[in-house]
Amino acid sequence: MNCLPFRFALVYSASNSMTTRTSSSKKAYLVANGDLRITANQKCWSEQARMEATLTKAFKQAGWQLIRAHEYDPKAKHGFIDSQKRGMEVFRDLDPDAPLVVAEAVWQYSQHILPGLYTHRGPILTVANWSGTWPGLVGMLNLNGSLSKMGIAYSSLWSEDFNDAFFKNGLNEWLSTGRVSHDQGHVRDFNLVKIAEADAALGREFGARFRREKAIMGVFDEGCMGMHNAIIPDEILNPTGLFKERMSQSTLYAAMLQVGDDEAREVFAWYKKKGLQFRFGSDEATELTEDQVLQQCKMYIAALRLAEEFGCATIGIQYQQGLKDLTPASDLVEGTLNNTDRPPVRSLKTGKPILPGEALPHFNEVDECAGLDGLLTYRLWRELGYPPANTLHDLRWGQHFKGAGVDDYAWVFLISGAAPPEHFIGGWRGASSERQPSMYFRLGGGTLKGISKPGSIVWSRVFVLEGRLCADVGVGKVVTLPEAETQRRWDETTPQWPIMHAVLSGINRDQMMARHKSNHIQVVYAPSESAAHRAARIKAAAFAELGLQVAFCGDVKLA
Repeated sequence: MNCLPFRFALVYSASNSMTTRTSSSKKAYLVANGDLRITANQKCWSEQARMEATLTKAFKQAGWQLIRAHEYDPKAKHGFIDSQKRGMEVFRDLDPDAPLVVAEAVWQYSQHILPGLYTHRGPILTVANWSGTWPGLVGMLNLNGSLSKMGIAYSSLWSEDFNDAFFKNGLNEWLSTGRVSHDQGHVRDFNLVKIAEADAALGREFGARFRREKAIMGVFDEGCMGMHNAIIPDEILNPTGLFKERMSQSTLYAAMLQVGDDEAREVFAWYKKKGLQFRFGSDEATELTEDQVLQQCKMYIAALRLAEEFGCATIGIQYQQGLKDLTPASDLVEGTLNNTDRPPVRSLKTGKPILPGEALPHFNEVDECAGLDGLLTYRLWRELGYPPANTLHDLRWGQHFKGAGVDDYAWVFLISGAAPPEHFIGGWRGASSERQPSMYFRLGGGTLKGISKPGSIVWSRVFVLEGRLCADVGVGKVVTLPEAETQRRWDETTPQWPIMHAVLSGINRDQMMARHKSNHIQVVYAPSESAAHRAARIKAAAFAELGLQVAFCGDVKLA
């Protein structure tokens, strides 16, 4: 097994191809996977319908008929597959040898269609709109990561209008062969390169010690929003030295009920003293209220106390299913936990502060791949003497920007609610907390929003492929864009969430999309560009020591 595609390799090495029968009929079928939450499906349906019409036209121009495999539901007011049950119903009536297109202009729960795709024999093409407003890109990346983990052959394409040469050439290739090739020349197998020996030795020693000392990952319910790719099987996680403590979200909620109002107000007062700006209103249904924030303060306290009780070195809160019907969102909690400068919480056993001066690395949406990466990064950066606060972001969207000293393809990294204020311009005083969008978060709750400061970064992604842990590692920089451009990008995406303007070294847009096996990407700052390259080398060596198949992506200097 090799996690590394060769130059002009397939998105995932596919065995499925167009047979004489399927290519002669020139008929392909379309499925549209959606959210579990009806409000999101209804709001995004108009854009999905527009995208499907454009795709159908593109297929027609290529001499093919694109047929929708399931109907619009007038009662639900959308045409998405909105549950695993519905997905199985759709695939029962679908020819398993037919060419299949999974078209996404929305965030989707991969679990809805994975059972059908798992047994589908025909060629599969995942397609997304290139849009910041309509999150088909992140939905497709999550589906691609899940398909890769399951060993399901697929190809992928993406486009703004489905009329550009990149899309048309890729579509014609898929219609002819059942597969699409992409340039992956930016990927280098770590085993085939030689890095500076001092860095290699440091990484090996750190990795061996990480494995020997062992640590516990606290998981508050696995499988957030159908992210099959975010679950690491124990048998491949445990050899790294990390072991799961599986806890229920109900445990967290019960612990919240034991936190006193006075303690919650102490945390709230700490935030205000640090300069965090709360954008309060009075309408619970659409605005952030003090009561919502106080509930989040109780969750923060409860999370730290449970981590102490179970000895967790890192935790992940699912929230999206379960807790969303009980309490405001967990995002303010998550961003605070990932910050070394955070409100003190006293242990119920000793009365002393829990982990004073340290973050408790949190992995958003219980993405266990990010959990392993985040904990290793935090501890390694501590030893290197670098600022250890790190976080995952969504690889949301991007555009080239020229002006104000920038002439690069600037990605919009935008996690769904919170990043550590240590990453923001101005720290806590540069941060604000706004109500989570009611479409996704009925009970509200504050985000932890800010603009990431300029500087050098190391990015990475741990993923599962063919039963083995893999890791991609690269470097880049965060750039400052004009205020108006930042606001435009927020308006194009989700203005309540923290944003990072990221430029990735040695990787273009299409290379990144073809290679990346997740909607998430892990980022951490380094003191300088040279420090980022050195840290990337050491981190890659540590991953390799833990048994991961590692690749450098882009321009990582070897010495």
